[in-house]
Amino acid sequence: MKLPALILCFITLCLAAPLLCQETEPSMPTTTPSTYTPKYKGDPALSDSEFAAIAYVRVVIRAEKQFNKQYGHYAMTLNELVHTGNFTKRMVDPNRGDYTASYKGKKDSYTLTMTPRMPDAQHRFLYADDDGKIRAEEGKPADANSPVLR
Repeated sequence: MKLPALILCFITLCLAAPLLCQETEPSMPTTTPSTYTPKYKGDPALSDSEFAAIAYVRVVIRAEKQFNKQYGHYAMTLNELVHTGNFTKRMVDPNRGDYTASYKGKKDSYTLTMTPRMPDAQHRFLYADDDGKIRAEEGKPADANSPVLR
């Protein structure tokens, strides 16, 4: 009878040993380095989802330039841009993956902002207007005074 109890005690000790050897102080959370691979030379994106958001902004800018050239004013809504350049009906949806698009159009100008759902070092806030430049900010909404994305 003593042998089975001894075996049970040994098995319990073997299973519990790794738990007893763990650190008692909380360890600092580790951040994984970005594994983003640039899509082309000079790619300014910091993640795949930011790449997609920047690409969306570029499509809107090109569509706005073409729309303004054709009609003499900018689109009042994203719906008006459908079938202008590469802008499709599906692109009217403001839910753009990890980002939400916000568009404000006037006859003589427009603004487009891309807000990350979870802002972090790989998901910057983006902004574009009728000057055709994409601007970015980390940690706060981008605006006309934000640095131009390179």
